[in-house]
Amino acid sequence: MHDSYHLPALVLTVLLLPAFGQLYLRFRDTRTLLWFLGFLFAIVNMLLVHDLGWWNVSDTHLHPWFAAAGETSILIGSVLFLASLSPLGFRVARLRILYAVPFTIPLIVYSVMFYCVYDGVMPSGFPFLIFPALGALSLLAACLWAYSKGSMNVGIGLALCIVLGGAGLWICVRSGGPWPLVFVECAIRVTTALLVFFVFKRLSPGTFLTALGFTAWSINIAQALPFVHPHESAIAMVRIIVMGKVVAAIGMILLALEDELLMKQAAQGREQHARDEMDSYTQLILSRRRIEDFDRQASLICQSVVANSRFAQAALLLLQSSGQYRLAGAAGVDDATVNALEALATRIPVTGFLSPESATPAVEHSLTFDLDLNPFLVPGDDLNRLRLTTVLAIPLYGRSATEGALFLTGIKNADEPIRAVDLLPLELLAARIQSARSQTMMLEKLVDAEKFVGLGQLAGNVTRQLNNPLTVILGYASLLEETEDLNPQTQKGIAAILTEARHMRLTLESLARMSHPQGDQLAAISVTELLADLEQLHRSEFMHRSIDFRVHVAPALPRVRGNAQQVRQAVLYCLQFAMEAVEKLDTSSEKTVRLEAIAESDQVQILVAHTGQAFPFPARAFDPFVPEPAGGESSSLGLSMCATILRENNGRASAVNFEPCGAGILLELQAA
Repeated sequence: MHDSYHLPALVLTVLLLPAFGQLYLRFRDTRTLLWFLGFLFAIVNMLLVHDLGWWNVSDTHLHPWFAAAGETSILIGSVLFLASLSPLGFRVARLRILYAVPFTIPLIVYSVMFYCVYDGVMPSGFPFLIFPALGALSLLAACLWAYSKGSMNVGIGLALCIVLGGAGLWICVRSGGPWPLVFVECAIRVTTALLVFFVFKRLSPGTFLTALGFTAWSINIAQALPFVHPHESAIAMVRIIVMGKVVAAIGMILLALEDELLMKQAAQGREQHARDEMDSYTQLILSRRRIEDFDRQASLICQSVVANSRFAQAALLLLQSSGQYRLAGAAGVDDATVNALEALATRIPVTGFLSPESATPAVEHSLTFDLDLNPFLVPGDDLNRLRLTTVLAIPLYGRSATEGALFLTGIKNADEPIRAVDLLPLELLAARIQSARSQTMMLEKLVDAEKFVGLGQLAGNVTRQLNNPLTVILGYASLLEETEDLNPQTQKGIAAILTEARHMRLTLESLARMSHPQGDQLAAISVTELLADLEQLHRSEFMHRSIDFRVHVAPALPRVRGNAQQVRQAVLYCLQFAMEAVEKLDTSSEKTVRLEAIAESDQVQILVAHTGQAFPFPARAFDPFVPEPAGGESSSLGLSMCATILRENNGRASAVNFEPCGAGILLELQAA
């Protein structure tokens, strides 16, 4: 043929080839790589088969090996396009082989034998049977390929294979020569055009142009029809085929660009869903005063997870003070599953549970693990019967162990894989649950400690108030006992008074011992960490009361020697005193509380200052039951216990006033 239409098609295809290379570098997937290779083989075919004027090896008798190579290249290219849309295969040992390989090999053997062995002339007799046998082998591989579950329906795929394969075998037996190979090429391209719609499942410019291009590319079999032999019809047919290659290439580039656009839109949709999911989780009010109240809301948390995430079932395991896990709540599961999970939770060991070294991440760059429950099951376990042996688990990491886990299963929209963006809101929720639960535990300990300290202080003050009158009673009763001439009835009454008074003295001594702060052994504690914990714990309370809470801790503070719990309690008393002081100001006044810590020689000084009313008598600020205008008796009692705690920790507390307004409590502790 004349090169006026082959050469431009070759140039266009060569110019489009780098675009497919760029697509592969962009996506790094098998499909774009096969597209690149498919058009590379098409270019080789165009160089070897067509008459380009300056390059012509199209004469099959003069160049049989070039003819075989050209026919083989277009066959391989066509199969690569088909395999890119249906990359199905089978395994031989550990090696995975695509069905395209056994499908193509007989066709390549057919081409080499026809052009190179028999010099382009079909043999007669027994050797002729080799060619239908090769076609039958290729048809068998095609049927197995279609029978595998792919994008196209199995029935449609098998029907296409049987109809087109049968037609190819008929052409092989009837006509022989190169026409069976040409028909197979056309059949592959027609099937590829159909697969485009099955794979991409959309009507778009990309799918339309790709299908149109492959369809036009496949009509070269029509050249074998009798009415196409005239010169003008043949030229028009070849021009359509050549244009079909270019149209198919442009359509496949559009397909890749459309896929990227759809992926970006899907990613934006997932990100928006993740933001909406996180917003819904922020509406959960997790703060509680007692840890029991916190754990009771686990079912509500799981219900929120099921309602907003991609998981239909959720369960929350929490570590109890007994040292065992307990199923605190669940949603989306039946009663039998709940009972089985409750029994399972008690068998999970705390040590090493969901440690990063012992678990496999469910998705790359996520904190969620694929958890196999089989090691924790017992023979006849209900979870085996319920087929719940693997879950996705998000750990709740504490300071020393995994303090719980959020179990997830029952994926919604199972056709889409789980991605890191789907798990991120749940991982943030798990971190928030752990943080809120730790805060609740810390607050509960502080409240309990405050109650016991307050009770001890009250007992100490009651002891001091009763000791004096009790001493008077014992003194006068002893004098009366020594009086002579007392009748027996009076002596009996005085003895009863002495007995009960001495019993009261023993009771008061017990109360005095209880009121004395009994701390643990003193140790080196970090003031920086202590104040950071207090800030994190109570900043929300300052914000709720509309108080400006400012914290400044000097860098590289030395550790102090004391009892961490007692020192924390002392600072907390001062903060509560400061809050009550500024709350008594009118709305126009500045309400500020400052918490500062600096190092001074061999001491660490902690200052809790406020903009409230100054101390009328700073020297008496720490006396118990002394009314103060800033806070009243309860506040002065707290400051009294604060001073007691500081003395027990080898420190001292003092009250200071600031000009023109405000006051503060200065706590001084010895550096370790």
